[in-house]
Amino acid sequence: MKKQLIWGASVIGAGALLSLVHIYLTAPASERTVSVSGECLTTAPKDRTALTLRVRVVDRSAAVSMKKATARVTEVTEFLKTVDVKMQTTQFDSYEKTEWNHVSQKSISMGYETSIAIDVSAEKIETIETVLNKFAGQENIYSENFRMFTSAETMKPVLEKCLGDAVANARARAGALAAGDGRKVGKLLDVTYSNGGSIDARPMNFARGMKMEEAITMDFGGGLVSQDTNVSVTVSATFEVR
Repeated sequence: MKKQLIWGASVIGAGALLSLVHIYLTAPASERTVSVSGECLTTAPKDRTALTLRVRVVDRSAAVSMKKATARVTEVTEFLKTVDVKMQTTQFDSYEKTEWNHVSQKSISMGYETSIAIDVSAEKIETIETVLNKFAGQENIYSENFRMFTSAETMKPVLEKCLGDAVANARARAGALAAGDGRKVGKLLDVTYSNGGSIDARPMNFARGMKMEEAITMDFGGGLVSQDTNVSVTVSATFEVR
């Protein structure tokens, strides 16, 4: 009985497949299509160096805390305007700072903390070193999150070329499938794509008074080795089959 069921299912499956092939072969040329995927893997050079400057001020008065922090940020931005960098404020928080007191078994207010973060980036690592040295050791100013990345301007042509390569890869696959039926691939009818990348942005912490070369040696074990950004594009493409 089981063998008969398996045999019957096989016949039905083969019949369904033959029906699909028949529909494909007898369909009008304009309706014959093939959908395939295509991929591209490449890299993009990291062309900018960046770090985050954070101003952090604690005071018993919330208004004073914000006023002092804002004044320090003004000092920072005025200097940054004199060097070749791009800057952007990425965080502005002001909140009551508390600590747990183990003796009284309750949270104790330490005052109000205002934290303002500014991302700073430049084409040359020497420019970032100038910024670092300017504010190293200054009260209420901290340097963090040293990193290298690929700018949008550099990434754009790399992604566009990779997209074209992924479509070409899909066309080649479609051509191989069509050739098995003695046909050729025509125009591209539809395409969707997704892209991704892995950017190695390793945070780096600087001790006060530490030079950039010393921090790099400590964190990277003998020098900064910047790997390119990995870029991937995957497309799903539909082609006409003639």
